[in-house]
Amino acid sequence: MLSIRQLVKTYAAPRPRAVLGGVDLDLGAGDYVAVMGESGIGKSTLLNLIAGLDRPDSGSIVLGGVELTTLGDDAMTILRRRRMGFVFQAFHVLPYLDVAQNVALPLALVGVAQADAAPRVAAMLAAVGLAERAASMPRELSGGELQRVAIARALVHAPSLVLADEPTGNLDPETGAQVLALLREQVKSNRAAAIVVTHSQAAASSADRVLVLGRDGLREAERR
Repeated sequence: MLSIRQLVKTYAAPRPRAVLGGVDLDLGAGDYVAVMGESGIGKSTLLNLIAGLDRPDSGSIVLGGVELTTLGDDAMTILRRRRMGFVFQAFHVLPYLDVAQNVALPLALVGVAQADAAPRVAAMLAAVGLAERAASMPRELSGGELQRVAIARALVHAPSLVLADEPTGNLDPETGAQVLALLREQVKSNRAAAIVVTHSQAAASSADRVLVLGRDGLREAERR
C-alpha cells in the first residue's frame, strides 16, 4: 500500500536545518498507525511529503505501486484527490456549504455526478452518525460534529490512504476519544491505511502501532 524509504528533508532558511533524516515506513490496507514526537521534529512535514504538498531532498514514497516523488504537480494533484483523504485539527469545513455539500466535495473533484454522489454521501453521513444533519450549516454544529464531517469527507471517495494531523487537538478528551474511535472504525471498514500525527498519548493509544519520529527516522514506541 504505502512504502517509504530513506526520506530526507532539509530546509535552507533562515538557516540550514535537517527536519527528516532517513525515514522508513511500510503500511498495508487496514493499518492504523500513530506518529508522535517532540514539537518541530517534522511530523507535519512527513505528512506534507507523503501528500505531495512538499518535495523531499531524497528518498522514495510509493503508494499503490506509484512512485510519488517522480510525479509532476498536476499528476500529484489528481492522485491526491483520488487516493488520499485528509483530517485536520482545524476541521477545514467550508462555512458556506451545508454538511452534505461539504462531504460531497471530494467526489465532485474527481468528477462523480451529483446523482451518483448523493447516495454515497448519505451512506457516509449515516456511518458517522450525522444522517439527520445533512442540511445543517457548519455554524450549527459542535466541534465533535464538525470533526465527524471532516472524517466523512476524508473517506467518502474511498481513499487508500488517510492522513490525519492532530485530529483531536481542538476537542475535549471525551469527544476526542469518540472521534478517534470513529476514525479507526471507518478506516478499518474501508480497508484504508491511516497515519495519525498526534502529541496525545490518549490519541495514540487507539492505533495499531505507535511510532516516534526522531532526527534519525521512525522507531517503535516503547509499550507501557
